[in-house]
Amino acid sequence: MYKRQDSTIAIEESISEVVKTIVEAGLIVLIVMILFLGSWRAVIIPIITIPLSLIGVLVVMQMFGFTINLMTLLAMVLAIGLVVDDAIVVVENIDRHIKAGEDPFRAAIIGTREIAVPVISMTITLAAVYAPIALMGGITGSLFTEFALTLAGSVFVSGIVALTLSPMMCSKMLKSNHQPNRFERTVEAVLSGLTERYSRLLDKLMTRRPAVIFFALLVFISLPFLFKFIPAELAPKEDKGALMMMSKAPANANLDYIENSMRVITAELSKQPEVQSTLGISGVPNANQAFGIAIMKPWSQREKNPKELATALQPTFNSVASVATTAFQMPELPGSSGGLPVQFVITTSNPFESLVSIASDVLAATQANPNFVYSELDLAFDSATMKIKIDRDKAGAYGVTMQDIGITLGTLLSDGYLNRIDLDGRSYEVIAQVERKYRLSPDKLGNFFVKAKNGDMLPLSNLITIDVVAEPRSLPHFNQLNSATIGAVLAPGFAMGDAINFFEELSTTKLPQGYRHDYLGEARQFVSEGGALYMTFLLAILIIFLVLASQFESIRDPLVILMTVPLAISGALVALAWGAATMNIYTQVGLITLVGLITKHGILIAEVAKEEQLHHGLGRIDAVKKAATVRLRPILMTTAAMVAGLIPLLFATGAGAVSRFGIGIVIVAGLSIGTLFTLLILPVIYSFIASSHKASEEFDETLKHKVHEKIEQLD
Repeated sequence: MYKRQDSTIAIEESISEVVKTIVEAGLIVLIVMILFLGSWRAVIIPIITIPLSLIGVLVVMQMFGFTINLMTLLAMVLAIGLVVDDAIVVVENIDRHIKAGEDPFRAAIIGTREIAVPVISMTITLAAVYAPIALMGGITGSLFTEFALTLAGSVFVSGIVALTLSPMMCSKMLKSNHQPNRFERTVEAVLSGLTERYSRLLDKLMTRRPAVIFFALLVFISLPFLFKFIPAELAPKEDKGALMMMSKAPANANLDYIENSMRVITAELSKQPEVQSTLGISGVPNANQAFGIAIMKPWSQREKNPKELATALQPTFNSVASVATTAFQMPELPGSSGGLPVQFVITTSNPFESLVSIASDVLAATQANPNFVYSELDLAFDSATMKIKIDRDKAGAYGVTMQDIGITLGTLLSDGYLNRIDLDGRSYEVIAQVERKYRLSPDKLGNFFVKAKNGDMLPLSNLITIDVVAEPRSLPHFNQLNSATIGAVLAPGFAMGDAINFFEELSTTKLPQGYRHDYLGEARQFVSEGGALYMTFLLAILIIFLVLASQFESIRDPLVILMTVPLAISGALVALAWGAATMNIYTQVGLITLVGLITKHGILIAEVAKEEQLHHGLGRIDAVKKAATVRLRPILMTTAAMVAGLIPLLFATGAGAVSRFGIGIVIVAGLSIGTLFTLLILPVIYSFIASSHKASEEFDETLKHKVHEKIEQLD
């Protein structure tokens, strides 16, 4: 018995998995902060930002009219690691002043004043990264607008909380002259030792700056080559709980022939332990084709996904020689025109006879490619067509008109309906047709009779001759031109981008002048939407540059910070090129997120380096060395919190797991490697091209006097 395919089951399963991931991410982030801060008092402060930021984001969603859906929940998963970043930076800076001898109240004021501008810059930068995504059109824009604005809203709310509630809580909860317990002493000893070793390593790198720059250039040069190794597709294949099939019989096969074959195929499908129910429909989408669907059991009750099941069943399908059958997964995104996943359309104004010759050559090349498990051509002169020639002189002698012959054939062969009848409240057409045994072959038409003028019934065999010729079953058109479409199903591991590249190469070698090509189905979506996010990526970098240029009042400092972007991207691309995921809209959004995350580290270092130059007269090398050492802890803590919060995405299972894994692996790999490069390479780059910030001693002393005067007033 067939159970209808209910897409809401997959949606509900996906949402359930994401909600579970949010809880897991929150717990993991809590554990990571305990390991880095060592104090429950210090941990509570950034942890408070998680529920407050998520509540604030829900208010923003309500204002914009967003719903709680898969994309907004996925944004909340990422927000778990993001929203604690600003609070961690503030708490760490205040704690540093407390350990230096300041009381908690003064430390909260001094520490927040020092870190306020970088926190504001980081918040604006990360929120601005998502603005271009929210302005996108098409399917990609529809998918990610709510995702982008939800994430931007969470970052904005977390920045406000970090600069208001977090300092107040630090002044009340953190203690000076606090006797640390053994665990706190252990954490402090480990971090202090790590900072000391990092400082020594930085000294060595500064003596070998040309070698470090050469290594950075090698990383930059490797980026285009890494892109070439990454398979591309519009969206990854998800487990939607259903498997689709398409069968094609010989052109002259009748409905019984196709139905008998489909019974064999659906019977084999029903034997699979992962399949819950099956359905086969003969004569769809064309008269010699059949369409099937297999509804799979819930995710928790089976081991194979649709992709694995399709691969396992293909040998069984091949054993049914009466029809050519292939299985494929459901389209990932809405808007597909239907049919097979890849549809390469050849168009021309030339006759169909010449078009079918060109299309057959392209089909042969496609069938020779082992990366396609199935391919077909919708234009073929293989359909038996009867050409009826009427002896007009003889018909006229009997007084039989062309209309009489046409009405006779139309009535007996179900040309149209005669009337409608009502059965159980529904209207049905009444179609006249002779018994099937009288229309099984063209010769049977000669036994039909037509009335002569004198009232006698004449056999049509006396008036007509029948020739059976090969004709196309249909004459397809595309954009008002004659067309032929090659449909194909990709082999496992072969991405849509590779298929498009294959057909683009074929078009240059196989299509002569006067022939053009286009795409339908999922392939058309990939061509029109696949590169949409790359321009958004460049726009996000431009927005970050403008924000940083206004903060640092310099063009060179933002360039230093943005140098870390390709370094971080190289880490993500290595993971993708290694086969962890494909380049798709989800991983591209992960790359855009990575841009905002990695620039936060550069902002922290560059801001302190600027202050060291302005107020302590240090040179660029000494200033950036001190800045990197001072900001090592918050950088490591924010990175660990973000990476730890995304660990559940890397081990996600069930519905929607592939998309979540794609975003997770890009951010985890890119942020981990990018943070390493930021700590080691950015100081060297800064020493070469950053601006030299200098201030007069009079201005410096005046600024210090105003700061201390303000603090005394607050006391």
